[in-house]
Amino acid sequence: MSVRKLIAIDFDGTILNSHNEISEENVRVIKKAMQQGHIVMILTGRQPESIREEMAKYGLDLPFGANNGTEVYAEGKLLEQTSLTHSQNQKVAFAVEEENVPYKISTNMGVFAPKNWSERLEKVLSSGRVPQEYLKDVNFKKMTQPPEKLGQTMFERIEEFLERKDLIALKYLILAFDPEQKSRLLRKLASIEEITITHSAPFNIEVMNRNGNKGNGLKVMANYYRIPLENTVAIGDEANDIAMFKTAGLAIAMGNAPEEVRKAGDAVTLSNDENGVAYAIENFVLKD
Repeated sequence: MSVRKLIAIDFDGTILNSHNEISEENVRVIKKAMQQGHIVMILTGRQPESIREEMAKYGLDLPFGANNGTEVYAEGKLLEQTSLTHSQNQKVAFAVEEENVPYKISTNMGVFAPKNWSERLEKVLSSGRVPQEYLKDVNFKKMTQPPEKLGQTMFERIEEFLERKDLIALKYLILAFDPEQKSRLLRKLASIEEITITHSAPFNIEVMNRNGNKGNGLKVMANYYRIPLENTVAIGDEANDIAMFKTAGLAIAMGNAPEEVRKAGDAVTLSNDENGVAYAIENFVLKD
């Protein structure tokens, strides 16, 4: 067998096509790579429940990193969890509350959101300050699903959330549809020490602890399977994938990725509607 590789694959816009499905071809090639002894993992901004549910539809049972690599799971166990400190959590919470934007907090106990999330969203969408291209973006529908529809926990006041000792905040997902407001928010967040700020759509902001990123998620998994980093491969399509691109031995950007992501990769594969993941694995891993 050739050298054993760890292949980290992003979810939305990468392994999922524009119909939010994993093609038969992608599933076939992933299984082929596994049969040849390679480890294939999912590394995404999604929640653990959402990843497990999605994989089960296709008969896949892969190790994964959730919430941008802040939680890493293999063989049914949690390998590592990287949370925001209490002080970081407070500062991020107060910054988003000050701007009154819709946001969700991923925690060790599911996702939490302010009770007036939908009103906040409605207010900004009807303000006339939202660029048209944001509304047409492929992520728009997915990211604007109300928390109550998804069974997420709502709180009246942020203080209720911050006072709970049993909650560990892993990631903030903030919707910033007004570009001016987004710039203001980014300035406020930039002053908080030791956090990572990234995005997976032009109108969102994702905030984690500095060590909570997809690059770290890839390292944790490589370490677990005793695979040297030079034998790791990362496949992704958005800015939050750049951290794993910088860590991986080989970084492959999707054909549908924006320019900044393609520039950050070592190679570019086909788009997510052309089985770009299968093409990348066949041509850059299995052909070795």
